[in-house]
Amino acid sequence: MALSRLARHFAAEIKHHDWIDAPYRLDGAGHSRDLDTKKSQQALEPDDAERVKVNVMWVTAQVLGHDDPNFDIVEFARACGIHHLSEGTLRYGARRNPDGSYMAPPEL
Repeated sequence: MALSRLARHFAAEIKHHDWIDAPYRLDGAGHSRDLDTKKSQQALEPDDAERVKVNVMWVTAQVLGHDDPNFDIVEFARACGIHHLSEGTLRYGARRNPDGSYMAPPEL
């Protein structure tokens, strides 16, 4: 199953963002420490940065899944560069209704 255009764009942004110092600074889309002239002195351990990336993927997947009944969270996670989590774990991270559909995002 192919991801929607929007899902592909989200996945590319999530995959290519540098998450290592995400909690310590406000970053623009596509931040890369390699190109940063004002590198943060604080940085996450690689496993912690990966957890931030996975959580961003899940939050984004929640909205995409609610919007598109054909959304595949496993395909999306893989496109985001997340390969170490099982299919069951990836599916567990999204809120679902009793019928298996994605729950709606909270109201603003």
